[in-house]
Amino acid sequence: MNRAPKSPLPGGDVSALMDQLSDVGKLAREVPRVRPFTLGQEDFKPTAWMPGLERIGEKLARRMRTVVEPLVEGRTKITAETIETVRYEAWRGGLPDFTSLNFYRMRPLKGGMLVVVEPEFVGGVVDRFFGGTGVPAPRRHPEFTPSEDALIVRLTDAVVRALSESWAEIIALTPSLVSRETNATFANLFRPEENVVIQRFSIVPGQGRPTVISILYPLGSLRAVEGPLTAKVHDDAGPADAQWRSRIAVALDDVRLPVRSVLARPKITAAQLMALKPGDVIPISVGAKIPLLVANRRFAHGTIGEKDGHAALLIDTLEKGQTQ
Repeated sequence: MNRAPKSPLPGGDVSALMDQLSDVGKLAREVPRVRPFTLGQEDFKPTAWMPGLERIGEKLARRMRTVVEPLVEGRTKITAETIETVRYEAWRGGLPDFTSLNFYRMRPLKGGMLVVVEPEFVGGVVDRFFGGTGVPAPRRHPEFTPSEDALIVRLTDAVVRALSESWAEIIALTPSLVSRETNATFANLFRPEENVVIQRFSIVPGQGRPTVISILYPLGSLRAVEGPLTAKVHDDAGPADAQWRSRIAVALDDVRLPVRSVLARPKITAAQLMALKPGDVIPISVGAKIPLLVANRRFAHGTIGEKDGHAALLIDTLEKGQTQ
């Protein structure tokens, strides 16, 4: 006759142990599943450095006017639009099959930079240059003419130089061309999963169609200069700043301010005021020091007197904080 082996634990201890094992099983089922994660694909909210990049965009928009206006031969409105951060593959998927993609290195920034120009704008400028209406004819082949290629080189190189000047307060950039593409399918300039920052500039010429020039930065390159981008606007100390200060100083020299002095401040009752008539005398007491007020602020004290037959005020003392 077979007998069941005896448990080394008393019955109450065995029951408690089984309850604990049951609780462990429940905890194991409640642990969330591990989620796959690829480095470089995390969402990133560039709120910290965005104001710095927006400031650079505003400066670049002003500089781009000197680049675009000679090409369109007229006044042009250029506006820096809201900055956007997307994955490169998503942005590339929305591009047309034919466009102008210009890839530059911007040392010491990493990853390069992309300048995108719409082909309709290029064709319109070239058409107007040769006496046309500024509306190019439909393209038979997805390629630029030699004249359009020359215009793209002139335009993008000038935009990149203006960009370097706009970045000067943050970091000195040295641009160099890497390649030019026209087909977005072959534009493997960044990794498909890489996040890129898009800065668009809306261009509205006086004559011709509006267009957009886009500049793309890899997000990683901006992280490297996040500190300077989040800092406050730097105070330039170059020749342009000294010239501006000189002009302001000259302009301020011609500003006219109201200057007056108060000899006395007598007080009378309302009844006396209502009873005043021609010939009445109001007694006043002139102090030894008369205040001189400039724009309603006390500027100095002086002594009343006469000079060249006119009443005059001799400045005795200046208020603290005023310069002589």
